Amino acid sequence: MRSLSIAWVLGACLVAGSVSGCDSESQTDDGTGAGGSGEGGEGAGGSIEPQDGKAMIRIVHASADAPAVDIWVKGGASPIASALAYGDASAWLEVDPGTYDVEIKASPSTAADPAVYSTGGIELAEGDKVSAVAAGLLASTADSTKFRVLPIREEFSPAGSGNAILRVVHASADAPTVAIDLHDDDPSAPEITNIDRFTSTPEAGFPLTAGAALQIGIDAGGSRVTAFTTPALPEGAEILVIATGLVAEPANESDGFALLAIGPEGALGFVRQNPVVYALHASPNAPSVDLYAGSAALAKGLSFGNLAGPVRVPPATYTIDFRAAGSSADSPPAVSASTGALEAGNQYLTVATGLLGGAGEQAFRLVSMADAFDRSKPESALVRVAHASPDAPMVDLGILNVEGVVNPVVVSDLSFGSSSDGAGLDIGLGTIPLGVTPANANDAVVASFHVTTAAGIRAFAIAAGALSPENGESFRLLAVDTSTNPWSVATIHPQPQ
Repeated sequence: MRSLSIAWVLGACLVAGSVSGCDSESQTDDGTGAGGSGEGGEGAGGSIEPQDGKAMIRIVHASADAPAVDIWVKGGASPIASALAYGDASAWLEVDPGTYDVEIKASPSTAADPAVYSTGGIELAEGDKVSAVAAGLLASTADSTKFRVLPIREEFSPAGSGNAILRVVHASADAPTVAIDLHDDDPSAPEITNIDRFTSTPEAGFPLTAGAALQIGIDAGGSRVTAFTTPALPEGAEILVIATGLVAEPANESDGFALLAIGPEGALGFVRQNPVVYALHASPNAPSVDLYAGSAALAKGLSFGNLAGPVRVPPATYTIDFRAAGSSADSPPAVSASTGALEAGNQYLTVATGLLGGAGEQAFRLVSMADAFDRSKPESALVRVAHASPDAPMVDLGILNVEGVVNPVVVSDLSFGSSSDGAGLDIGLGTIPLGVTPANANDAVVASFHVTTAAGIRAFAIAAGALSPENGESFRLLAVDTSTNPWSVATIHPQPQ
């Protein structure tokens, strides 16, 4: 997966003889052609123009379910671009004005192989620059979502001093008609409206301030769908921003909804959605609390065992202030704690745990865990176990057999504040007897639980509460189900001993 923070080198050398009168941009000593850029994002700036009497075309792969493809001109002896993967852009191809039928074939391919798609005639007049954007779903036959190529003629207006200039292409096969809130500050009044699927904003583009990260809201029907944080844009940059991927897929999946940035010299990479955070109150001796990030209230009246969210925030590390529920926003917090780094494209469960007023290993803290569950096997149920009981020792957790022994052990040596692998553990389907024991003492069961699972479940199992009654709420499991939208939490109390 490519990131906008690093411009990457395309290095595609086009076959000069495959189209009549076609010339690739000259190749530099380091192997980069018109589609390449140096390190540090330089490919976002500048402008590439056709020579007098010529036109230019390139292909952008923005179809989330299509494999790597080769690009042919019908009747050509060789592909004009090879192994173009999702998120890639070919180098510019300089051609004579005329009408060209571009064919897309699964890579690798030969001249005899059938095309999976043919554009029909794309007309190129002298001076034209066309980015042919492959969009839609290759597997679909529905008119509203099926594969297609969008010919986007690039005629940016000057960016103006201190600005970059952008144009948006809506290429997401499942996103509705959207609007763009340029500072993500008011979804009811977006600056750019009514961008239908498989259309684009006007050719002239719209200016944005260069040199600083920007918040971009994607809205529909007056409500926010999602938001993005752009990197700092270079002054004078001309950038196609292609909204692609699927809204229905998790943002951290390769086909999740994202913005693909294309500069004059090629693809700059994907901008992933701003992270989403859910907050779970699992501190056994803390009262109901209000949560603040600076002056912004994130949740109010959150009590033990309850879940707040989702809240979408720009990627960053946040200090969260906890105040007793109903306290004034400017009153001193009871405690503050850091979320750790929250990265774009992820959803997080942030668990408030530890003892209020505790010290050392039992001190109050936040534990943030990204949703990294394996979704390649929807027939399975996967669980990520986290130890959030501040007065419990290092533990093992596993299947409790009929002899009252934990065997097999599913996760071992789990200490307070730690968790099992992010991809999740397959504990089976149905009602599963789980036991918790001190580490390496699997016949000394501290607590047992009956946990019901089903195909498709992806859940955090948070061992929370306290073993000692003097430390507040009693020991239990808090199961946070990420397969629902929004996420939900259920309390699972221990079985009677």
